[in-house]
Amino acid sequence: MAQPAKGPATAPCSTPPVHTEDAVTSVHPVDEKLHPTRLVPAALQHIAAMYAGVVTPPLIIGQACGLDIAARTRLIAASLLIAGLATILQTIGVKGLVGNRLPFVNAASSAGIAPILAIAETNGRGHQLPAIYGAVMVAGAFCLALGPFFGRLLRFFPPLVTGVVITLIGVTLMPVPVSWAQGGDATAADFGAMRHLALAGFTLAVILLIQRFGRGFVRQVALLFGLLVGTLAAIPFGMADFSGLQSAPVAALPTPFAFGAPEFQPAAILSLCIVMLVLMTESSAGMLALGEICDRRADARTITRGLRTDGIATLLGPVFGGFPTSAFAQNVGVVSLTRVRSRYVVAVAGGTLIVLGAFPVLGAVVSLVPMPVLGGAGIVLFGSIAVSGIRTLSEAGLDDSSNIILVAVALGAGIIPLAAPTFYADFPAWARTVLGSGISAGALVAVLLNLFFHHLGTRSHGPAPALRSS
Repeated sequence: MAQPAKGPATAPCSTPPVHTEDAVTSVHPVDEKLHPTRLVPAALQHIAAMYAGVVTPPLIIGQACGLDIAARTRLIAASLLIAGLATILQTIGVKGLVGNRLPFVNAASSAGIAPILAIAETNGRGHQLPAIYGAVMVAGAFCLALGPFFGRLLRFFPPLVTGVVITLIGVTLMPVPVSWAQGGDATAADFGAMRHLALAGFTLAVILLIQRFGRGFVRQVALLFGLLVGTLAAIPFGMADFSGLQSAPVAALPTPFAFGAPEFQPAAILSLCIVMLVLMTESSAGMLALGEICDRRADARTITRGLRTDGIATLLGPVFGGFPTSAFAQNVGVVSLTRVRSRYVVAVAGGTLIVLGAFPVLGAVVSLVPMPVLGGAGIVLFGSIAVSGIRTLSEAGLDDSSNIILVAVALGAGIIPLAAPTFYADFPAWARTVLGSGISAGALVAVLLNLFFHHLGTRSHGPAPALRSS
């Protein structure tokens, strides 16, 4: 008589805990919403890694166009604002329409500096920035038009090709932290001085010690701790510059077309459309790399949505003073190094960039980090990107002799601009733009050789080992 009463008493409370646990564990690391105590320091690491790169294009272009300090400050503020908006649009996005929804940073690319300076040289005072902005806007429209077709080319980027490109991203970026470690300004009298190198080495040592002896979250923010400790160590030696705090305005919202209405010059438009092709290649490579690092591979739709964001930011950015917008490889390195893959971390970093753009005095605080400190951290940062590429190549079938040749020649093509910067000096301007970037040159060679070895006339031989995983 007692047995029938047992079943109903225990049955109703058996399933809910299992359902709740499954719901918690099903969140992908990319979509994880971290607690503020983890989210804020992780976002600050991204800010520290990207800040120097974001302000470099407007700083150089502003000086070339003869802008005064106040105008250059407005130009830098506009670049920070556009970078923040583009990064939020990329990470949060509109599902199925815009944004790759990865921890991906978008900002003004340094790859466009050389052709932009060439446009400035061929125009008189007062027409330089209008001509630049007109060409940038058309390049943005060009990216929007080509983006959907560009994404369909993903099948020509198997792990064998992406591994080469990711490795080259890390390798070709290495001169940047090396220059920072020497002081950042190659024209300065103390460039390469021992005190700069010592500070960079000290920062690198701090990061290595934290990586060796730190635990858990402390290890994840080793880069941020290294930057903080390095900056504090620089203050007693007078190596931290506080002058930016005195000259920076508290608030300065960008004004539409503050530097003049855009002018549309055919030669300028053609040169920046070529640059946009290079930036689209680099941006696609960055998305493929980040997809591998985050265990969420970027498919054709992801590439298309990401490039659409690039196009929108490049098209609308010049209204407020922005320049061609693309992926920031520095932040791919941060994700690879820290393994914090949440896109919301990068979205918060994007929001911080908007605040820095609206309040230049806050941006000046971030810029207090000395260049040698950034150099010491950059060695780890960009080196980790190259390691990610090597890891991808290790899974790409390098036991095949044709694959070995492909990787060898593509890496060689990508390293030529580093080893011999004047190698392409006598080539046509469009060829110098494409081949002068180690990333785009290596990617182009890798894609062509992949077609030659694994696509043309290989129907009877079956797919190459490196292509099965794609």
